[in-house]
Amino acid sequence: MARILIVDDSPTQMLSLSRILKKHGHEVLSATDGEEGVAVALAEVPDLVLMDVVMPKINGFQATRQITKNASTEHIPVIIVTTKDQETDKIWGARQGAKGYVIKPVEEGTLMETINQFLPK
Repeated sequence: MARILIVDDSPTQMLSLSRILKKHGHEVLSATDGEEGVAVALAEVPDLVLMDVVMPKINGFQATRQITKNASTEHIPVIIVTTKDQETDKIWGARQGAKGYVIKPVEEGTLMETINQFLPK
């Protein structure tokens, strides 16, 4: 299965997302803020990134942009996972390079459907 990086500053969200991914056979990497998320993405080159938006240091939009605009990581699909549910947020996420956008609270089926769209077959 895939190696998926979760970038989220909430321990509760991290645990919830990790459980879902592990249940579906994925390996989980984690980072607790955008800056660490970019560093882990560069070091580990995961198959996919789940990115929160509201985090300390650099936010998820900024981290997404850094991952998707870097030659070493630009091929990694980033899916924004956030409570920010406005259409403008979704558009901004896409402009930063995000491939998908999932609203919290996350439903397992929706999350896995979105992830499966972007993982290599």
